[in-house]
Amino acid sequence: MDAAGEAISCRESSGYGKPPWKFKGSAVYQFHLVKAEIARALTPKEFTLVEAFGYTLGGFFLAKYNDSPVGAFDELVVIAGLVWNPPTSCAWAAKVLVNNLDAWSHGRKHVGLPSHVASFSELGCCPEQTALPIKGKDNPRGSFLSKLGMSPGSLSRRTRTQTQVTEVGNSSAADIFSINMISSAPDDYSRTRMGPLVKMSLPSFSGRTEDNPSLLKYSCQMQCRVRILKAVDIRPSSTQLPPTPHLRNLPPADTAYEELEGTRSRLSLLVMLSKPVLALEFRNMEFDVEAPLVVAP
Repeated sequence: MDAAGEAISCRESSGYGKPPWKFKGSAVYQFHLVKAEIARALTPKEFTLVEAFGYTLGGFFLAKYNDSPVGAFDELVVIAGLVWNPPTSCAWAAKVLVNNLDAWSHGRKHVGLPSHVASFSELGCCPEQTALPIKGKDNPRGSFLSKLGMSPGSLSRRTRTQTQVTEVGNSSAADIFSINMISSAPDDYSRTRMGPLVKMSLPSFSGRTEDNPSLLKYSCQMQCRVRILKAVDIRPSSTQLPPTPHLRNLPPADTAYEELEGTRSRLSLLVMLSKPVLALEFRNMEFDVEAPLVVAP
């Protein structure tokens, strides 16, 4: 697929103004092994899923923005998986949750994202057991690993934090997306080791929503400090999981948006509950988002 070169109109974008749209803050990007049949039910039929042995690489992006075109807000992006975009691949967002109405409107109308309004509640938990950092001859790799945020000392002192994300405004209680995310973050001592400064480009596809039925592609130019974290523990807020859809009987992902909304929520929850393989912390994060382009069929 090639970009047709036609940019989506960005008028009436509230406080966002003209692109590129600039964001600053911090985030956790966690990669999960997602069953290909789940991811395929959440991605348009035009795309070929990047998969191996029945799995693709999905996960989530949990961001806390302290500066954006519309001020501070939180965002959770559920990533169904990767789709081919030769010679590379792009992520496909199955669900986006934000606690800012301007961000919700802009995501739906101008970026083609499946955005929803949600509440983000953060509760600090008790510190975990701590251990003194290993230095000197007993830890010859410590200096190198600490630069990546991976040294034994930097991972030993942590504070647990619970974040609850709950979708609001959903008419069906059975389809409400609500999860608890329990993270283990380094304390003040280990924050002095923030990892290397990394610059990257993150291309993504979007669209196929009721507000933007076309396929779109946009890119984020990011720079941040990156370090490896202990995987975030994901738990459904309800003690009973919603019924899993029969994947073989699902309509294609580009069926009328409202017809699939309940199914999307249940499948997105399954993506979040898939097996984690790697968690990255982004600190001092700054990125620019370009206006999306319409992708030629």
